[in-house]
Amino acid sequence: MGAFLSLAGPKCVTSDYNKISQNETCKRQRMSSSFSEESARLIPSLPDELSIQIIARLPRICYFNVKLVSRKWMATVMSPELFKLRKELGTTEEWVYLLTKVEEDKLLSHALDPLSRKWQRLPMMPNVVYEDESRKGFSGRWMWNMAGPSMNIAEVIRGLFGRKDSLDQMPYCGCAIGAVGGCLYVLGGFSRASTMKCVWRFDPIQNQWSEMTSMTTGRAYCKTGILNNKLYVIGGVSQGRGGLTPLQSAEVFDPSMGTWSQVPSMPFSKAQVLPAAFLADMLKPIATGLTSYMGRLCVPQSLYSWPFFVDVGGEIYDPETNSWVEMPNGMGEGWPARQAGTKLSVVVDGELYAFDPSSSLDSGKIKVYDQSEDTWKVVIGKVPIYDLRESESPYLLAGFHGKLHVITKDANHRVTVLRADSRSLPSSSTPLFDGSSNEHSDSITESDAVVWKVVATSDFGSAELVSCQVLEI
Repeated sequence: MGAFLSLAGPKCVTSDYNKISQNETCKRQRMSSSFSEESARLIPSLPDELSIQIIARLPRICYFNVKLVSRKWMATVMSPELFKLRKELGTTEEWVYLLTKVEEDKLLSHALDPLSRKWQRLPMMPNVVYEDESRKGFSGRWMWNMAGPSMNIAEVIRGLFGRKDSLDQMPYCGCAIGAVGGCLYVLGGFSRASTMKCVWRFDPIQNQWSEMTSMTTGRAYCKTGILNNKLYVIGGVSQGRGGLTPLQSAEVFDPSMGTWSQVPSMPFSKAQVLPAAFLADMLKPIATGLTSYMGRLCVPQSLYSWPFFVDVGGEIYDPETNSWVEMPNGMGEGWPARQAGTKLSVVVDGELYAFDPSSSLDSGKIKVYDQSEDTWKVVIGKVPIYDLRESESPYLLAGFHGKLHVITKDANHRVTVLRADSRSLPSSSTPLFDGSSNEHSDSITESDAVVWKVVATSDFGSAELVSCQVLEI
């Protein structure tokens, strides 16, 4: 026993042992820190397979904090495999991606999680600098600042008649926005007076922008739609020697292949039967909208003669026959138009809705298309829209969670997302847009057969609404 106790030896021996032991321990910790972080389980005492099952069931808004735990957690929540699992489990979520234009003609993107009512700011889209291309008649270097399609359509119309002075000073690029395969796309637009072919994609999983295969045709103010998980781009305008030229061409992007292919051009059949040749020179056919409805692309059209426009129905593209047919008369002629004839519509739960401003900027109606009778019918007699005469795009339509939504600004110029609910839901005497700064307000107002409920609000300053898309991730 005494011999055993004597192993402890003098204090100095013990002290030296402790010092060496601590140094060795620290050294081993430093050497293995990165290895431990990578080799450690996501959740201690649980297999990673089970941990991923748990993470896949978390609300996606949590992932912004979850990825800060470690590099392994970050890699997990940014893994496509995790989001494939979410789809299998039925835990995908619909988020609204809102694009706004701010001063200096920059386009800013924001994502809204409607369940938590929280907004997230997306990274800025890249600026693209191109070298001189003498064969295209460009000189020097120029930069294309990605911006939104919110320019007053009047400026575009002037360009259709050779008034090129306005083209050299175009403040916005007129790009188009689309969403397919869980990603957001920004396509084409202007660089000064030249139309672009560029395509940029935002991946919400990686939270970054990347350049994709360019379109075959440079175009601005084109229309986009989704069919069979493919992105269709139709119409728009291109820059020619005599000013802007409306396009009848169309093309389709397959995100799984990353390639573009041609689609038959729109016939613009009604524009081909004008009674006089001089009218054909004066009236320019333009695609003024695009909606994917009943498995086909519905494209309302107009004829412009500045400052007037005339609705001429539209045409429908059928992907099964790869051909265009004339739109039913009631559908085309009754399609509600907003500023300068542009049509704003959305499909919710299989129904085609459109906003009719009814010649007033502080109100409006929602119409739905009745396919059996080929007519548009008013389903919501009053939409609470404030008079925003200085705004070029005072409202947007969106469909998510199986409900129709209107995105606009309130009296305090906060961006506000409104949901149209059944009137059978409990109502409130609190007026809509009561001036409260509470972003989680549940204020409700009644309108005919529905109540309008505030889903979320946010103060984006002087930002103007441009476009919105819904992604299910």
